[in-house]
Amino acid sequence: MADWTSKDIPSLTGRVAVVTGTGGLGLATAQDLARAGARVIVAGRSAAKGAAAVAQIMAAAPTADVRFEVLDLGNLASVAAFAQRIVAQESRLDILVNNAGIMTPPKRLATSDGFEVQFGTNHLGHFALTAGLLPRLRKTAGARVISLSSIVARGGKLNFTDMNWERSYNAMQAYGQSKLACLMFALELQRRSVADGWGISSIAAHPGIARTDLINNGMGAASAGGLVRKYMAFLFQPVAMGALPILYAATAPQAQAGGYYGPNKLSEMRGYPTAAKIPPQAQVLADAARLWDISAQMTKVNFA
Repeated sequence: MADWTSKDIPSLTGRVAVVTGTGGLGLATAQDLARAGARVIVAGRSAAKGAAAVAQIMAAAPTADVRFEVLDLGNLASVAAFAQRIVAQESRLDILVNNAGIMTPPKRLATSDGFEVQFGTNHLGHFALTAGLLPRLRKTAGARVISLSSIVARGGKLNFTDMNWERSYNAMQAYGQSKLACLMFALELQRRSVADGWGISSIAAHPGIARTDLINNGMGAASAGGLVRKYMAFLFQPVAMGALPILYAATAPQAQAGGYYGPNKLSEMRGYPTAAKIPPQAQVLADAARLWDISAQMTKVNFA
């Protein structure tokens, strides 16, 4: 996969993709999928940001077939409503990119359902979304679910005794847990797809360190991370490069079901897509099954 770029994306004409997130990596991913011919549904909380994303994609690819749909991953009722609309409107779903996320708010915040906001949005919201869209994914030959993790998952741990960080809160540890959970979900989804004959390819990806607004929206522009983002921008690769592992996982014929992809240079911080190293804690099958069961209980969704 030497120096794979968006120019290597095969034709996606006739295929349907859902991408969560209206800016940054989500926008870059949606734009390249649309440019390759897919009908793309961009999903996010803000109608204004959604309209701006659609306008930007149309400006870059005037023939793009793209629309925005409201989706709040921090609200399970919104997730269920979104999934119901897509199942009703679309006869197929080829690509689901579970991308949208929240990173390290200084104070503990909760979703509308009472979950710690990073775990609730980054993992639980996408867990419930995937379950809701399963009917269309299962009916689409070659369907792929791409779940976005992070290099922070390397140091992540599942806090099974306090998944919602109600006893004490550490922003980075909570973020690491959420992104480790995203990776473990992707791997477990593939195992269950094989075991139950769902016919879905589940693949994980991470962008390395990309120049998005994730830090500013979470820690804040005046935080230590925000200042590094501002004054040491050379450490961050362009968003378009960060999106490449996601696009590779979503479209490349050679991408492996159950695989994990990230950048190929500087300890996976930047570069072109390559197979990423899966942290040992993400490979503990008992923990993955336990996380799945807890997630199903918390979200009250059923993949069966």
